[in-house]
Amino acid sequence: MTTTATATRRHVYLFGPSRTDGKADMKALLGGKGANLAEMAALGLPVPPGCTITTEVCALYNANGGKIPDDVRADVLAALDEIGRDVGAKFGDAETPLLVSVRSGARASMPGMMDTILNLGLNDRTVEGLAARSNNARFAYDSYRRFIQMYADVVLGVDHSVFEEILENHKNLNGFSLDTDLSAGDWKGVIAEYKKAIEAEIDKPFPQDTSEQLWGAVSAVFGSWQNARAITYRRLHDIPDDWGTAVNIQAMVFGNMGPTSATGVAFTRNPSTGAKQLYGEFLVNAQGEDVVAGIRTPQPLTEAARKEAGETAPSLETLMPETFGELTRIFDLLERHYRDMQDIEFTVQEGKLWMLQTRAGKRTTAAAFRIAVELAEEGILSREEALMRIEPGALDQLLHPTIDPDAEKRIIATGLPASPGAAAGEIVFDSDEAEALKAQGRSIILVRIETSPEDIHGMHAAAGIVTARGGMTSHAAVVARGMGRPCVCGASALKIDMAAGTLMANGRTFRKGDLITIDGTAGEIIVGAVPMRQPELSGDFATIMSWADGVRRLGVRANADTPRDAEAALSFGAEGIGLCRTEHMFFEEDRILAMREMICATDEAGRRKALAKILPMQRADFKQLFEIMGERPVTIRLLDPPLHEFLPHEDREITAVAQALGISPATLKARVTELHEFNPMLGFRGCRLAIRYPEITEMQARAIFEAAVAASKRTGKSVTPEVMIPLVAYRTEYDLLARVIRETARAVEAESGTKLSYLIGTMIELPRAALKAAEIATGEDGAEFFSFGTNDLTQTCIGLSRDDAAPILASYEEKAIFEVDPFVSIDRDGVGELVAIGTERGRKVNPDLKIGICGEHGGDPRSVAFCHETGLDYVSCSPFRVPVARLAAAQAAISSNAAVRDKD
Repeated sequence: MTTTATATRRHVYLFGPSRTDGKADMKALLGGKGANLAEMAALGLPVPPGCTITTEVCALYNANGGKIPDDVRADVLAALDEIGRDVGAKFGDAETPLLVSVRSGARASMPGMMDTILNLGLNDRTVEGLAARSNNARFAYDSYRRFIQMYADVVLGVDHSVFEEILENHKNLNGFSLDTDLSAGDWKGVIAEYKKAIEAEIDKPFPQDTSEQLWGAVSAVFGSWQNARAITYRRLHDIPDDWGTAVNIQAMVFGNMGPTSATGVAFTRNPSTGAKQLYGEFLVNAQGEDVVAGIRTPQPLTEAARKEAGETAPSLETLMPETFGELTRIFDLLERHYRDMQDIEFTVQEGKLWMLQTRAGKRTTAAAFRIAVELAEEGILSREEALMRIEPGALDQLLHPTIDPDAEKRIIATGLPASPGAAAGEIVFDSDEAEALKAQGRSIILVRIETSPEDIHGMHAAAGIVTARGGMTSHAAVVARGMGRPCVCGASALKIDMAAGTLMANGRTFRKGDLITIDGTAGEIIVGAVPMRQPELSGDFATIMSWADGVRRLGVRANADTPRDAEAALSFGAEGIGLCRTEHMFFEEDRILAMREMICATDEAGRRKALAKILPMQRADFKQLFEIMGERPVTIRLLDPPLHEFLPHEDREITAVAQALGISPATLKARVTELHEFNPMLGFRGCRLAIRYPEITEMQARAIFEAAVAASKRTGKSVTPEVMIPLVAYRTEYDLLARVIRETARAVEAESGTKLSYLIGTMIELPRAALKAAEIATGEDGAEFFSFGTNDLTQTCIGLSRDDAAPILASYEEKAIFEVDPFVSIDRDGVGELVAIGTERGRKVNPDLKIGICGEHGGDPRSVAFCHETGLDYVSCSPFRVPVARLAAAQAAISSNAAVRDKD
């Protein structure tokens, strides 16, 4: 069946010295490579002529069952005729053959993910024409063997190792060490062996028809958009599947024509450090793949780099000074034209320089900061543009230790990258033991099937945390991020036997005390202690952060439960505490017994007796937080989790706790059973707990207000605590507990003689609360602030438990039901709509209502952008995510301002 493309759209664009159809701003259609080739040609740079088949044809190709439309074929052949006229050759001609490269080119850079074929157009006849025309038979047959090997691998599916074995055998038999040692005759023999191997593999000879070669290559490049590595890369870098790739067909220029020819790759600045210096490598008498193949050692571009590396082979600066001078001029021109550090490919053919590609260079986060600052200081970028050049999520590279990229890794298992950074230590399965070993100065990795609040001391003692269950917002993930501990969650391949103290994975057994390393950024668990790199917060980091703070509208607070968290938050630029989870203060060994005494009390008097023991502990905690934060806001959430989380569950521990409490194990076990819930997420917790036992709220409010008075007197600064009531769904719930809080405040004022300043608000984490926001915020006694608890709001909105959602989320992302995990980035259409409704309705009755979010979404750049657009006052996130949120908030403000300007 004949297939055609749409008649109204152009599908092939030429570029070169005689005609250039495309422009730099056409990346969506021409892909990044095609748009940049067109732009370089338009700038008058030496670009070999070629054409680009648009990304739209990729979609047509896939929709047509892997067929290239006939009119696209005709347009490509017409373009090849024009390219041939530019270089004085003709595609398929035996005497003056036009050879081309066929390369992919998506609009987003995907280095190494899709396929490339060089020297296309060679066969047994055209290779002789190339040899005669170049007067260099060795070069011609070297190019032919390269083409056969690449085409057979990419198009015919013959593994490249087949050819490597043939070539290595030939070199060994003849005493050759390098490919450049082989003569034309040698290459002819190798080519004959290649052809035999191909026919043996696919039962047909290597194609001699150059048209068949062309369409096979174009189809392979389009098809490579769907290869496994490209799909994985898109998923990791949030590149949409429907973008597709363009195909670039370009006249070949040859770096393998002898000692005056070369090929290389260069960056206009150092991609590791950001230093303003040429950085790159080249090879004489080679083609592009040789530079990255590792068969020959590339040579440095500059004399300075050669001396620094202690290389003896000459630099390009010395070997080809005129070419180096021209390259330097072009590098400067391209960096200024694109206003960014460039990654450039070039070829020198018998002394003539050709530019094959330019694109924005990949760089480390440290380099990105330095490059952005220096480009702004050089006047190439504005500060706002410099801020937009940095990926907020990449800041994790700067804020946490990372595994040395050159280190050898033996991976035990992989899980979810729940909390960034890397750590090495001994395997420990018990939280008490982790704490004891940390006290001895040992580094510990806490390994659990899943963590609970009872593990908080072990998590605090551990250098890193691993769980076999749980998702990105499981207890382990949330707490680890707040503590700045690397964490890998949901590593389902791990078989953990807590009683035996063993960890099994992939047929290997690890025991307590064995050394492992975890990479919380990659989600990897690795054998032994792997070398690491420590974070470096450079002056460029501080500069970028100050620029971001000058632009953003959103405030940025931190989720912090301890003085250590609060100090870390301040060091990263937090403007207050947006969530202090008071339950985390109860799990210390000297406190949990009093908490258990309160839970096991049979009447109010008993509960108050136990709460009286907890009060001074809570007051001391709050006082420290207030003193550290000064006049910055501190939002304290009243007790939230279900009571059973504070009680022991194993018989051995029940017996020990019962003895400490002076009750029988049977009584304690009965209380555990009584408090057990099938779904505690929707059960007896939050405000429901406090309504039944208001003395808990009274104790916590007193601790907060007494701490505020004491901190204010000690520091001389005004302290205004924000008291947050969790899990409110009804206005009556709010009123009952707000009344207890106000009465307690009046009592403290009377006792201390100090007038208190405080706010009372609620955490919006139930859909009903978002819908009834106006009711909750109405009137003088209504809520004075809302904090959207987007972790639980996501759970209650979409009906997924974050601790059990991992297999569901994996399936849903694979089937594109979710574009992104809704526990990582806010679900704009569902959860986001509830946030928007709650914000609009709350502010309608109280224009001064302060509104923020305090779920894990507060540190996600896309969620921060949503919060800016929705008009929230602040986001709150884990301390180590504060810089991410500051930069993301600035970028959201810049984008918003640009959209307004465009609209005007």
